[in-house]
Amino acid sequence: MLFRRPRLLIGVSARIYYPDGPVLNLGGVWTKTLHYLEQSVAHWLMRGGATPVMVPAVDADSIVKRFEIQLTHYAEALDGLVLQGGNDVAPQNYGEKPIHADWAGDGVRDRYEMALVRAFVKAGKPVFGICRGFQLLNVMQGGTLYQDIATQRPDSLAHRDSPSFERHFHEIELVPGTRLAQLYPRVKRARVNSIHHQGIKRVASDFEVEARCPDDGMVEAIRRRGPVYVAAVQWHPEYHNTAAHRTFDDTAMLKDFLAAASAARKP
Repeated sequence: MLFRRPRLLIGVSARIYYPDGPVLNLGGVWTKTLHYLEQSVAHWLMRGGATPVMVPAVDADSIVKRFEIQLTHYAEALDGLVLQGGNDVAPQNYGEKPIHADWAGDGVRDRYEMALVRAFVKAGKPVFGICRGFQLLNVMQGGTLYQDIATQRPDSLAHRDSPSFERHFHEIELVPGTRLAQLYPRVKRARVNSIHHQGIKRVASDFEVEARCPDDGMVEAIRRRGPVYVAAVQWHPEYHNTAAHRTFDDTAMLKDFLAAASAARKP
């Protein structure tokens, strides 16, 4: 009998832990560069009926060299791509220098994820970005970011509170007529988590804004115009608990992404 693959396989870009960071100094495995898939992201996709597959990064210092691996193979084998949250996008990618050493970003991950996105889009497979992924997609198409919202937009709402982390919330307002608004016809405003210190300054011309924070106008959701599904949100849908925190129900958004993945799947 021929092998059949009934479940969607969704690629997830790796988060990267570097051993020279100041956060952990525990020896052992923490002395190694780690690529990891956050459990909550995996469970979010699994809740939609998909199987998550982490795609490891390759850089100049890797044992496996970039020329030895073709990201197109991942794009052909998998049905869609999710970009996880994580480190800042390097300001050099949108024509700026870091205004603080802490905001220099992760150029290695930027290059790896941009190559992944290009491979999946070329293959006609959908891409969905979360937080950092939202920012990276905008930068890829020529948009820019605030390196630090509190510094560059001091009049803005507080978009991050480290002690509260995913329990820090604010309102969003859906833009009428957009795909996101169509998915939620009865929702004008909603409550989402907010765990970011950077955000979109200039929206790339290929994207339309699907949601904003009504308190300060910060962009919260975008979608690329064109035949291939490319969309992203600034919040973390994988952390939402609608029962406990009365937050935005991301189910319809997830189902829409997975439906696009199913439609793009080759027999």
